[in-house]
Amino acid sequence: MSAHDDGTRPHGGGGESRAARWRAWWRWKPEAISARFVALVAGIIFFFLAVLTQGVLPFIEPSARTSEVTAVVRTDYGQLKWMLSDATDYTPTQRLGRQVYLREGCWYCHSQYVRPVTGETRRWGPVSEAGEYAYDVPHLFGTRRIGPDLTRVGLKFSNEWHFAHFWNPRELLPDSIMAPYRGLFDTPRDPVKIVDDGAGNRTLENNAITQKLFDFASKVQIKLTPNPGGLLFVPLEARDKAPVILIPNNEYIGNTVMIAAETKELESLIAYLQKLGMNRGKWRDVFEPQQLEVTQATLPRSSEWIAYGRVVYERRCLGCHGVKGDGNGPAATFLYRQRPRSFAAAVFKFRLTKEPVPTDGDLLRTITRGVRGTAMPPWYELPLTDRLAVIQYIKYELAVDRSDPAKPYSFFIEEPPGAPLYIQRPPAPSQQILARGKEVWRIAKCWECHGNTGKGDGEKAAGLKDDLGFPIPPADLTTGQFKSGPAVEDIFRTMTTGLSGTPMPNYRDSLPEEDRWALAYYVLSLSAFTDPITGEPLPIASADRTALNDPKLQADTPDKAYIPNGRAQRTGGSKAARGNPREEATAKQPQAAAKENER
Repeated sequence: MSAHDDGTRPHGGGGESRAARWRAWWRWKPEAISARFVALVAGIIFFFLAVLTQGVLPFIEPSARTSEVTAVVRTDYGQLKWMLSDATDYTPTQRLGRQVYLREGCWYCHSQYVRPVTGETRRWGPVSEAGEYAYDVPHLFGTRRIGPDLTRVGLKFSNEWHFAHFWNPRELLPDSIMAPYRGLFDTPRDPVKIVDDGAGNRTLENNAITQKLFDFASKVQIKLTPNPGGLLFVPLEARDKAPVILIPNNEYIGNTVMIAAETKELESLIAYLQKLGMNRGKWRDVFEPQQLEVTQATLPRSSEWIAYGRVVYERRCLGCHGVKGDGNGPAATFLYRQRPRSFAAAVFKFRLTKEPVPTDGDLLRTITRGVRGTAMPPWYELPLTDRLAVIQYIKYELAVDRSDPAKPYSFFIEEPPGAPLYIQRPPAPSQQILARGKEVWRIAKCWECHGNTGKGDGEKAAGLKDDLGFPIPPADLTTGQFKSGPAVEDIFRTMTTGLSGTPMPNYRDSLPEEDRWALAYYVLSLSAFTDPITGEPLPIASADRTALNDPKLQADTPDKAYIPNGRAQRTGGSKAARGNPREEATAKQPQAAAKENER
């Protein structure tokens, strides 16, 4: 059989050129061009097209590498407004964390992109913008969504929550399918003894293990508490401090502990997670699903609702607050800065009542919003019936003094909450109110705990304790993460009622109402135009700051974001002139600046 007959190669004489032979084969074998061949060629073409459009053009075309984003800033008068700004690059620590995130395959399950549909935006936050990914090479969008989307996870949880989550996700989220990442911790194999330091304190045995984690010669102490199982978390900040084992309420009764110590990789990974979404500024403070204002909301007391509330509690709350509700859950050792609340004494920080016992509306507000800056996350995604049911369980099963088993004392039955306090409409902000608030800050000696600039570094800060004997640092007010809420009404409520169980007193009787409003506005101003992560001032021009401070400027959504004048000039004039939807906000900029200059 000839080569021409068996179809393996084109037929031709010995003197023909190769091109001629192939032309002859093409003429005689058109059926050889099969669908498979066409698909192969098309695949190759599309592969190189994808490389060109996604791998080459983004580095050639500047518009593909925009860093423009819309972000929420707090003005000097406490208002929250959207403005056009630039995304910032990762710090070295955050960049290392991104490498760990990539190495550990976190992006296999977690996406980083909010789609522009209602279900996405109400669950995760504002729609993703191209500028957010200016420094992500390669991008880590992710598509599987086996785990929660993380593009808006920044500052939703505290660092301490993340420590506990990486150690054992199911201690915090029983439904989680995420594996523990204990390899990110330094976990010595041998237990460490708890010993007496000779000065009335309990400390750890000074040996080869603990010498790597502490400085036993230091005069500065760090107080750490094991969980009921004997696990002790040791943060990086303990390296230059002497350890003190603090167990004021017999949180642990053993004489040895197993150590789980923070590492640089873990610190960096959490720093990266806290950065995600924060190029959009203080957006969480205007996130509608997380907002809740309510004074009364309850379910009728019944054994069925209490039983259902117990199920919710055991699935969602037990990891931090413990089986007995005493704030001593298995994750509590990781929450070394601010311990979880103990429900046993019915002492609640956030309320709108004159007496310490809160209403169901107060509890619902706290559960829904969470407590910013702490390990208590917002639970707005939890069904309303679940939130109301767990309130019933907390009130009637956990907030009970059982020191006398024969006569348990139920606080919510014996001391029912009184009528909610009335908060009137806040006065309009002004420079005069801010000036008065600064004076009240001095008179009320807020600086003694919070420091002169509000960073929580006052002269009394180091020795503050909560009602259970644990250290409780004053809030850093420059970050804008306010535990009770981001609005001036929330700060006023705190000034009026104080924070029960903490050194923060109430000023209901010592300061007149107008002074409490002025102080609330001043407290908000401490985080005006600052970065939500670092608390450092944002690079905003004076003229733009003046324009944003104008109460009449409407910039309450991303599409109405204020456009700085300098940016409009760099892009060839006002974007509003080109039909930009931010026209209303942009048009008011020159007017606001002119009025301020006249003053």
